[in-house]
Amino acid sequence: MAFKNPSNDRIKDILETSKTIAVVGLSDNPSRTSYQISKEMQNSGYNIIPVNPTIEESLGVKAVDSLKDINEPIDIINVFRRSEYLPDIAREAVQTDAKVFWAQQGVVSEEAADYLQEYDVTVLMDTCIKVAHSVTIGK
Repeated sequence: MAFKNPSNDRIKDILETSKTIAVVGLSDNPSRTSYQISKEMQNSGYNIIPVNPTIEESLGVKAVDSLKDINEPIDIINVFRRSEYLPDIAREAVQTDAKVFWAQQGVVSEEAADYLQEYDVTVLMDTCIKVAHSVTIGK
């Protein structure tokens, strides 16, 4: 069975009840999409945790090397990495308390989705979190 994202009502519920987003692949370069989208989400009131071993900080927040280095509750893991990295990130994600795994636009892995759903993690793929926020909650 092909992967299907949750309904807009479920996405709205996720965004309204979530506070902390761990952003895997967040850049410290303001011209990068990951930075721009995460900044918008931060400006909308979300706590953003940069997950990127190649940077010191982004958006004024100290970066961590991996999801396992986060010492606070995570609501959403938002991924800005290529599709082939999703299965490994999914295996790391289930070791956290995050209940939502969100792969950005253009990023899809049936293998990762199947694995995450075995652990009751809600999966969204090929969907921009900023666009979903604008559509379901608005500015």
